[in-house]
Amino acid sequence: MSDRCFKCFKPLSNCLCKYTKELDTGIKFVLLMHPKEFRRQRTGTGNIAHISLKDSEIIVGLDFEHNERLNALLNDKNYFPVLMYPGEDAWTAGKAGFKEEVGKRTLLVIILDATWFCSKKMIDHNPFLLKLPKISFSGTYSSIFTFKHEPKPEYISTVECCYYFIKELQQIDMIKKDINPEPMMDAFKQMIKDQLTAENERILGLRPSTHSYDDKYTKLKEIPDF
Repeated sequence: MSDRCFKCFKPLSNCLCKYTKELDTGIKFVLLMHPKEFRRQRTGTGNIAHISLKDSEIIVGLDFEHNERLNALLNDKNYFPVLMYPGEDAWTAGKAGFKEEVGKRTLLVIILDATWFCSKKMIDHNPFLLKLPKISFSGTYSSIFTFKHEPKPEYISTVECCYYFIKELQQIDMIKKDINPEPMMDAFKQMIKDQLTAENERILGLRPSTHSYDDKYTKLKEIPDF
């Protein structure tokens, strides 16, 4: 097995760390990562977000109601905790009063890092999370994660979620405008290119298959020029 980067979990030859840099947004991002997502961190986007966002944390599990670390964060009066979750009652950067509601506290953004199917399971196991104020987007976005097929185009990945949220908070001066989140997306785009290249090499017989279902995919993928 090739040597791997201890931060992005990629082979050193495909390390993503050189494409991104740590962003000090002043926002505390906490990724609640499903165990299945943790096992495939090499292809997940939560870890790209984590290595890109200063003071971010990953908490792995399925049942978080009694998680000591999460409860410590939620009960810290210095934070204003919100759950990234759509809904008519969700705050957005464009909703009047949001900035004032947060006030001088640090925004603590809880994000479920899992497939959409597993996200529903996580909510089923943790209904207390829905009691938190919800946060969502003012705009509508489509995912560029062409390697992975989401149920709907507007179902965006974890790293895209963080990226667009940062951009929207910059519009209302909750994050400094001179903070550039593009390197985080640069790392994500490179990961997509690397994954598609590896898939094409497998189809061409240049690398071995690693999954039982690989033989189902025989059409070469177009490598996007982002």
